[in-house]
Formats: sequence, C-alpha cells, structure tokens
Amino acid sequence: MQRKCVFLDRDGVLNRERGDYTYTLEDFEVLPGVPEALALLKQNGYLLVVVTNQGGIAKGLYTRADVMACHQKLQESCGHLIDALYYAPSHPNYSASLSRKPDSLMLERAMARYSINPVQSWMVGDSHRDLEAAEKVGIRSIIVGDKYATGSYTWQVNDLWEAAQVIVGKV
Repeated sequence: MQRKCVFLDRDGVLNRERGDYTYTLEDFEVLPGVPEALALLKQNGYLLVVVTNQGGIAKGLYTRADVMACHQKLQESCGHLIDALYYAPSHPNYSASLSRKPDSLMLERAMARYSINPVQSWMVGDSHRDLEAAEKVGIRSIIVGDKYATGSYTWQVNDLWEAAQVIVGKV
C-alpha cells in the first residue's frame, strides 16, 4: 500500500529564516502555527518528511551534530510528529550532490523507503529549488512566504498553517 506524504523544507517553513545559516539552538526558532499544522496533517493521514539543504556542513561552518541538535529541538517542539528528517550536507562550491535541492534524491530516498505515492503527496517550501525538486518526482507543491511574486505558482500561502489547510482540503 502506498502512503501519502507532505515533504517539508526546514528554514523558512518550519523555523524562522534568518537569511544566514541556522545551526545553533539559540537561533533555531520554530514558527508560530507549525506544531498545529503538523498535527492537522498527521490527523489526516500524511507522513511528514523534512528535506533540507545544509551546505554549511561542507563549508565547515557547523557540524552534523549541530544539525541533529536543531532537528531534536524541532521534534520536541512539535510533539515528535515528524516521521523522517533528511538533509544534504553538500554545497556546490565544495562537493557535488544529487541530494541537494533542486535535485530530488532526498525525496526519492524517502519515497522508496516509505512507499510514498507522489500523486497523493505534497512539497511545502519557500524557494524555487524546493518546488523544482518536487516537480522532478511528480509531487504537487505549495510555496510559503513572500519571497516570490504572487501568482506565479498554483498555490502560494503565508505559512505552513495555511498550506496545511490547502492540503487537507479546507480551502
């Protein structure tokens, strides 16, 4: 049986986008409405999978342990609702990687591991590269925030709570 999933970018969707790398617990701030949005998606039968580029590891700015500590804080803040967290430690200036969005290997790995049906799944991101990765594997997407001009995407909403409303069909 195939399952439905919501893939989630991290910075700018789940936690506050700082414009710089977010890797310390002090700077890692879960956005308002995120725990409620994740709970709504979970109640509606969606797997929740985070897919995040973490190029600062390749740059030597922070470590895998820093990323894992932030992910632990995220899980604790959201009632451990997230089923899996994938991150791409590479950066194009340092090392090539098909995992790094806009490539789709993180999504493909999760789809294979959890038997995810792309037709029933979504990607919620805040950048073009998130949506490009979703398109490569046939997943619908929603962009959150106001980084891009309104109207250029099928779904553009303010935050994850609004995205969750669209996904579960309440909009």
